[in-house]
Amino acid sequence: MSYLLLALAAVAGIYQALVLVAALRHLRRRQPASQWTPPVSVLKPVRGLDPHFFACIRSQALQDYPGFEIVFGVSDPADPAIPEIQRLAAEFPSTPIRLIVSATRAPNGKVGVLADLAAAACHPVLVVNDSDIRVAPDYLRRVVAPLEDPRNGVVTCLYRAHAEHWPGRFEGIGIATDFAPGVLVAPLVGVSEFGLGATLAFRAGNLAQIGGFAALADYLADDYQLSRRIRGLGLRVVLSRVVVETCLPDAGWKEVWRHQLRWARTIRMSRGGGYLGLPLSNATLWSVALALAGFPWAALALFAVRLLAGLVVGAGVLQDRRTLPDFFLVPLRDLWGAALWAGGLFGTTVVWRGFRLRLSRGGRIVEAGPDRLSGY
Repeated sequence: MSYLLLALAAVAGIYQALVLVAALRHLRRRQPASQWTPPVSVLKPVRGLDPHFFACIRSQALQDYPGFEIVFGVSDPADPAIPEIQRLAAEFPSTPIRLIVSATRAPNGKVGVLADLAAAACHPVLVVNDSDIRVAPDYLRRVVAPLEDPRNGVVTCLYRAHAEHWPGRFEGIGIATDFAPGVLVAPLVGVSEFGLGATLAFRAGNLAQIGGFAALADYLADDYQLSRRIRGLGLRVVLSRVVVETCLPDAGWKEVWRHQLRWARTIRMSRGGGYLGLPLSNATLWSVALALAGFPWAALALFAVRLLAGLVVGAGVLQDRRTLPDFFLVPLRDLWGAALWAGGLFGTTVVWRGFRLRLSRGGRIVEAGPDRLSGY
């Protein structure tokens, strides 16, 4: 048993070493300067008022880019975000800003809205990002530029989290030191179709080739499905050097648990084999096991590598200013992650935006209904 434990801990150590390699490679990669600025349609599906909503959508209008439009979509004509969208349009009268009330209903309501937004878009390049995403003025220039290469099909971005309360900060340190490292390592282990809802830039023509958003309407992980299908056209998915910021809601611990459990179950239903191997990346878990088994120096070495990898990604790659102040939360978040993984092993239902969804193998939504409890 000791040899088995040491072998499993070694795998965790190798994973953390791969995180460091991937992070340093990402930091050293330079995006060539490009003057290619095709007209862009920014598609923004919206449901309700996210934290700092106006600041987030205003950052989209402040782009240093020659030709773009922002097309917002809601499914409810009484959505509370509508006055803020109208306020944005009034502040930026020279920027084409439109609001569409979507009539398309789909198991994944966001995809139904996106289908109508894509149909209304005027330009050949589409950029989709979530309504709680805040970006820098050079965002469009940098995320669109890789599409100048016809071999690239999707550009996506890492993100850091902004939170003002402890549950959100706890979730944020997990994004910075656990989730983002996994995205960076994925291409090194042969996973090349990651697409994140924080940013998806792609050509309208490629979207049409995969059947449009209608082909994704039954899937919860629509960002992953879109990237996977465009990747299936023989095109590459590019992880941009751009890092955007997401503003987390003022949720309690129960809501944060349900939110992350949704991620866990969605990953399991979408990529079952990969999900089963996730505990091998949890170096804190194996450090605790080593210490309890009487290998304190091995435990300390593994834990030190894990902390270094998290620091390089959170503070270096993401430039997350909360990484250092909240770094003491990393071991607690890792053990929380182990519990989440166990919870994600069972069950096929998730809560998302006020709806309870039941998933089938592959991450397809087979049943949807309102959730009685609050969640996000």
